[in-house]
Amino acid sequence: MTERVLILIEDSPTGACRKFAQAARRFDLRPVMLSNNPTRMSYIAADEVDAIQVDTGDIGAIIDACEQLTLTYDIVGSTTVSEVFCPMAAMVCRHFGLPGPDPEAIKRCQDKFVQRQLLTKSGIPTPAYRLARDAVAAIKAAAEVGLPVIVKPVTGRGSSGVKLCRDLNEVAEHTDFLLAGKHGLPPLPNVLVEEFARGSFYTVSTIGSEVAAISAADFSELPYFTMRQFTFPAHLTSDENDRVVAVALQSLQALGLGWGPVNTEIRITSRGPVVIEVNPRIVGAPEPELIRLAHGIDLYAEALKPFLDLQPDLRKTRSHAAAARWLMVEQNGLLQEISGEREARAIPGITDVELKVEAGTPLVWHGSFQDVIGHVFAASPSPGRTDAALRQALDLIKLSVVPFPKRKDKEQLANVE
Repeated sequence: MTERVLILIEDSPTGACRKFAQAARRFDLRPVMLSNNPTRMSYIAADEVDAIQVDTGDIGAIIDACEQLTLTYDIVGSTTVSEVFCPMAAMVCRHFGLPGPDPEAIKRCQDKFVQRQLLTKSGIPTPAYRLARDAVAAIKAAAEVGLPVIVKPVTGRGSSGVKLCRDLNEVAEHTDFLLAGKHGLPPLPNVLVEEFARGSFYTVSTIGSEVAAISAADFSELPYFTMRQFTFPAHLTSDENDRVVAVALQSLQALGLGWGPVNTEIRITSRGPVVIEVNPRIVGAPEPELIRLAHGIDLYAEALKPFLDLQPDLRKTRSHAAAARWLMVEQNGLLQEISGEREARAIPGITDVELKVEAGTPLVWHGSFQDVIGHVFAASPSPGRTDAALRQALDLIKLSVVPFPKRKDKEQLANVE
């Protein structure tokens, strides 16, 4: 029998594709990573995952690499955890006649303005929004929507470039900042100006038309929108749960996303559930791990089942409460010392503590997912015990950061050296 292969295309900064590779092996699939730089993923060698270096920005090159694999293997599917490469993974499935999501639906969904248009056309509540091509248009849009507004890239991920602007000067400044490509992405032709929807934030994880989980998240301090703390399951009333689920499933239908994993971000506002964003991929870390800790559901494994003509099993095998907190860069400077990590791990209910930096690392604040430098996970049979364990662990972990010297100080140091 010909060995079956699952194609993985690139990875996210959290390395979550490793979970897909591990899940693939449990189905006797051989994971093969396609990447323009496989060596940057440490687990490729550690887990003995096959990797092919290819220009992953070129669908033709990806297809050619897969065609070569078909000389030896049967490809059963293609997936990714990276927002950028979701269309590529879907196009591989379509090229080989495999089950998978609609590539065109994914592309439409990734344009936040087009996504909003499709949702609005279907009567699904979203924040009020406008498209702006320059600062003048953004100011006009903000006046129409009503201050404060959120100004953000039309495409992108991880809250990069997303900012709450409280006055028209801030709107103009941030629009110019985004259009010039100063947020770490290429220059943009336009930006999205949208209403600041106030309310508790939830993420609905689905596979096909089945709801796997609803988690809650809190953010770092405004004016930026980096998710910081996560709770699963979300604390919702029965009515809130039903309304959030209904809006999420309606969004999938409106966007043509009825196949595979999707995560829908929703705020419950004074006018009810409002869709903030729909992402055509498996929900990002740490939520899959929280879902596993709390309900025993392996979201990565269940997300692969549709490739194998198997029905995902989203029934929970336990009823625990899980929570996570990102450890984040708080200020620019040199990380001098880390303490309390070992003591935090020893607390009952703490399931994982990880720091991805060490003493001597320079830290630079970005106001986006790039600020994440570690995490703490907790789980127990009750929300109260989970929250207490998480708080206790966070109180123990201390990062000592020395501010970078001023330019004159740097020059003086250089002269001394």
